[in-house]
Amino acid sequence: MSDPRRWSAVVVYAIAMALLEAAVVTYLRTLIGRTDPYHPVPLPVPAWLMRIELAREAATLVMLAAVAWLAGRERRARLGYFLIAFGVWDIFYYVFLVPMTGWPRSPFDWDVLFLIPLPWWGPVLAPVSIAALMIAGGTLASQFTRGGRALWPRGGPLAAGMAGIALALYAFMADALRAPHWSAQALANLLPTKFEWPLFGLALALMCVPLADQLRQLRRR
Repeated sequence: MSDPRRWSAVVVYAIAMALLEAAVVTYLRTLIGRTDPYHPVPLPVPAWLMRIELAREAATLVMLAAVAWLAGRERRARLGYFLIAFGVWDIFYYVFLVPMTGWPRSPFDWDVLFLIPLPWWGPVLAPVSIAALMIAGGTLASQFTRGGRALWPRGGPLAAGMAGIALALYAFMADALRAPHWSAQALANLLPTKFEWPLFGLALALMCVPLADQLRQLRRR
């Protein structure tokens, strides 16, 4: 397969996976009466169901990593395909949820983004913004080479991007991290009221630095 065909195959896989994920989440949220996750006692599920949900999230990451491994020819290209798959899956997950559930009604609606290792909370616009950067950076890494290797950010820009990822994760998990204790009951009842947009804006700017470096290298080539 040519690289554009590999890119297309990964994108189609991620879209199909997003549809499946949206359907499963629709079933789960209907079961527990929480179509809109931003609700008092947002995760009122039995412990056994929460364990299943954690396993499902872990399986999702494995599935995205597996298709990236199959698509890429070397380590960096595989990571690029993983970024593409993750970003496409994340965006289309919300695209499919709208006709299925009528939610999100706005890009600023809150969502429980992930549960591993602690609950991640944030407006839908935040993860979608990161997903768009992941698709762009992953495409450059998987479709272009420099010296026979994937087009990859250099040390300084890559460090800036990693710092941005750390800040974004903190913004998503800030309320969980500040919780007095991390028991399942306390985290299940967690309902954030304010998102750290200035901090997230800085994180997003830092995550743009590796992408800018990739584009600079491509232009010089």
